[in-house]
Amino acid sequence: MNVMDLFGLQGKRALVTGASSGIGLRVAQAYLEAGAQVAVAARHLEALERVADELAAAGDGRVVPVRCDVTQPGDVAAMLDRVTAELGGIDIAVCNAGIVAVQGMLDMSPEEFQRIQSTNVNGVFLTAQAAARAMVRQGSGGVIITTASMSGHIINVPQRVGHYCTSKAAVIHMSKAMAVEFAPHNIRVNSVSPGYIRTELVEPLSEYHAQWEPKIPMGRMGRPEELVGLYVYLASDASSYMTGSDVVIDGGYTCW
Repeated sequence: MNVMDLFGLQGKRALVTGASSGIGLRVAQAYLEAGAQVAVAARHLEALERVADELAAAGDGRVVPVRCDVTQPGDVAAMLDRVTAELGGIDIAVCNAGIVAVQGMLDMSPEEFQRIQSTNVNGVFLTAQAAARAMVRQGSGGVIITTASMSGHIINVPQRVGHYCTSKAAVIHMSKAMAVEFAPHNIRVNSVSPGYIRTELVEPLSEYHAQWEPKIPMGRMGRPEELVGLYVYLASDASSYMTGSDVVIDGGYTCW
C-alpha cells in the first residue's frame, strides 16, 4: 500500500460540530477533500446552511447541515439520528464546539461558570457518547476527536479565563477515559490541544495578541488551516494504533 493511502478518508462518514467557522469549518473542508462525506453542525442554522453550500460547491463530497445546541441532550440525539440517516452511518465524530469569555473567577457568577462548562464539557460528552453509541450499533468501530486546548495544560495570562482552562483540562482527561472505555468496541478517542489560533473566537481578544506573540517560540499565532493535517491524521488509518492521546499544537508556547 502507498503510505499516502493511509491518510485517505474515502467512503468515511464524518460529523464535525462547531463547524460554521474557525477550526471546525477548516476540518470539515479537509475531510471533504480527503474523500469523506461530512455533516456540519452548529447552533445557528442560517450560517450553517451557507457554509454547507460553500463547501459543497467547492468539491464533490456530500455535505449535510444539522442545527444542534450541543448542551441539549435532545438536540444531540436528534443530530446523530439525522447524520446516520442521511449518511448511512458515522465513522468519525469531531467534538469541536466551544465557547470562551474573559472574566476572573473571583467575580464570575455560578451561572456564567456553568455556561462555559455546559458547552465545552457537557457538549463534548453528549456528542461523543451519542456518536459512540451509534458506532457500537454499527459494529464497525470508529474515531472520536475532541478539541481541547493548551489551556488544559497551562493557565493563560494576562487574560483571566480560569473557567475555560478548567473546561479544557476536563476534555483532555475525559477523552482519555473514553479511549479506555470505548477501545473494546474498536473506537479510538484522541484530543487536539491548539494554542493561540486566529479564529473568530480569538480575534475579538485582539488587545492581548501583542502580549501573546512574544511568548510563542515561533513568534506568531497559528492559522486554523495549520491544524487540519493533525485532524486528518487522527481520523485516518495512519493513526490506527493511537488512542487516549492529547496532541498539543501551539507553536511551542507550552515548551517554556
